[in-house]
Amino acid sequence: MQSNTVTVLSHNCHRFAPMTPDGPLQPALPPLLNREQAILEFNRRVLAQARREDVPLLERLRYITIVSSNMDEFFEVRFADAIEALRSVPGASPQRDALRSVAAEAHALIDTQYALFNDELMPELQRKGIVIINHAQRNEAQRAWVDRYFEQQVRPLLVPVGLDPAHPFPQVANKSLNFIVRLGGRDAFGRASSIAIVKVPRALPRVIALPRELCAAGEQGFVLLTSVIRAHLETLFAGRPVESFSQFRVTRDSDLEVDEVDVANLRQAMRTGLTTRHFGEAIRLEVVSTCPEALWRFLLGQFDLPEAALYRVNGPVNLVRLNQLIDQVESPELRFPPYEPAWPERRLPRGQSILARLRQGDVLLHHPYESFDPVVQFLRESVADPDVLAIKMTIYRTGSQSVLMDLLIDATRRGKDVTVVVELKARFDEEANINWAERLEAVGAQVVYGIVGFKTHAKLLLITRREAGPRGQTLLRRYAHLSTGNYNPPTARLYTDAGILTADAQLTADADAVFHQLTSLTRVRSQRHLVTAPFQLHRRLMQHLAAVAQAAAAGQPARVVIKVNALTEPALIGALIAAAQAGAEVDLIVRGACMLPPGIPGVTERVRVRSIVGRFLEHTRVLYFRWGPTDDDEVLYLSSADWMGRNMFRRIEVAWSVRDPALRQRVIDECLVPYLHDRRDAWQQAPDGSYNRIADDGPGAQAALMARYGVIA
Repeated sequence: MQSNTVTVLSHNCHRFAPMTPDGPLQPALPPLLNREQAILEFNRRVLAQARREDVPLLERLRYITIVSSNMDEFFEVRFADAIEALRSVPGASPQRDALRSVAAEAHALIDTQYALFNDELMPELQRKGIVIINHAQRNEAQRAWVDRYFEQQVRPLLVPVGLDPAHPFPQVANKSLNFIVRLGGRDAFGRASSIAIVKVPRALPRVIALPRELCAAGEQGFVLLTSVIRAHLETLFAGRPVESFSQFRVTRDSDLEVDEVDVANLRQAMRTGLTTRHFGEAIRLEVVSTCPEALWRFLLGQFDLPEAALYRVNGPVNLVRLNQLIDQVESPELRFPPYEPAWPERRLPRGQSILARLRQGDVLLHHPYESFDPVVQFLRESVADPDVLAIKMTIYRTGSQSVLMDLLIDATRRGKDVTVVVELKARFDEEANINWAERLEAVGAQVVYGIVGFKTHAKLLLITRREAGPRGQTLLRRYAHLSTGNYNPPTARLYTDAGILTADAQLTADADAVFHQLTSLTRVRSQRHLVTAPFQLHRRLMQHLAAVAQAAAAGQPARVVIKVNALTEPALIGALIAAAQAGAEVDLIVRGACMLPPGIPGVTERVRVRSIVGRFLEHTRVLYFRWGPTDDDEVLYLSSADWMGRNMFRRIEVAWSVRDPALRQRVIDECLVPYLHDRRDAWQQAPDGSYNRIADDGPGAQAALMARYGVIA
């Protein structure tokens, strides 16, 4: 991948919008795109990966499972929020019509997903000798093995519940798999109770490999747990025929509702809330397509759901669990080639002190192309260094197993002052974060939970070290790591992110001020190089966009390139459109939901929106603004924040300008330019919010960066 200069981002600009004494006229904003539909559009792009013949077969199946996981979260969070908002809007309304449209699109997307799974991927897997064998297809030896497996591993964990007034419909947890069964005859007490529920234990594997000796030559055979239970349903109800049955799963509203103002200890309140999260309001009911109407109507009634909330799927309920099949198949050629991120040897030689290296200048890390291990080593060295006095760190998502958390515990035990800001409300990571908070508190670390009403989404690690000054005096020097991504080494191999290791006195002082505010809750001085939300970030971005618009209207070079995960904040969208209407060229690289409609003649024709969907999840947030002809007329930021209302106003976020010219150029060359020219994994957004893939066998940004940095086996 060739190196490109900053001028690659610059376009010739000319006067486009009339001026007023106060600057460019405010644009007439087009209707913004629907956010929920934009999320569904993103999932269509992910699903399209499962159709790509240049993607290995098992990875195509993995994209199917990713869409299922994404759709679960869509219903648990986004769709649930939309339904909650509509409860205050009685009768017919545009919002209600929009919600119906979104629901119809969700149905169509899931239908497409299952059609792709059944008609393309399963036949392809079978041709490769990977077979999911249902009960009717099993030979005598396979059935005997499945019978033994059921009796030894499954039956002891099943608790079938026959419904009657003394046995009401059981609590069904969010996303748990169950069977509903209609029975004939009478029960042991002579009654005609006909409906029973069988919960599928979550502890059991959903995909079970058959012994190789029971499979045909060259085949790898698997059975699904649901198929095993289905084949033995009648044995659970001795003497009663099973007249009909179906798998079912309910998706519930999973946002934790905790009144942060009225609780004395947020951690204890969150721990209590986790016990009820799995039983929130029902949002979606999934059954198999063969489910009799009487059964799905009975279930809809139990969960108080309308028929529009019913999803009849042609295949296994919950395709997410097919990840277990991908992991068990012994065919490495059907997966992506293993990729090993590179240690940045030239900039950070192994075996040398990272802290000493940082006194010479900043080090930029670009994950997953470069290893996350230097960040771990940075903390490990600090823990072992007797001159390091204090360590401060924010935690958003780190996982249930974390070498970084273990190091913080070790640092506390060594007598260092350890302060950890743990975000307890990191969605779906609450339990892991609570557990880490309790472990850290148990050894004496200072643990705080951010600011009431604001999630702490900033990614900061700050080290304070005692050192000798130039005249022999003792001084304290700070070192820091700032990142666009989480402190989670496993996901650092899957997500694209950028981070900087620095000993810059001004930047580390700004980071220390952020920690001071998070712990003391007091007003702090305005930071010089670290811009924070909810205080300055939105205003600073609006100021930059206004400067770009003014330069464009004056006929000077004007350029905006933004790479984020989502763009939904109306004021920022309006400012982007104003800059474009003034004559600036605006390129937006938005992985997920984008509510700005590009390419509308006379309105947003200077705005281009593209999305990159490839092997890695695009997660890097990079912001570039140019408003004049000199180097002083441009700025480039790395940031933890997406351009959404929640990030700007309801989260603690950071953005920092990359001031070193060489590092700034490297961010441009690696995080922006390749993505603007990607012809392999890129999608172009149309004015109506739909996307068209740009696929002409041209270069791909991710492939080029992998080739530059990593080792592909």
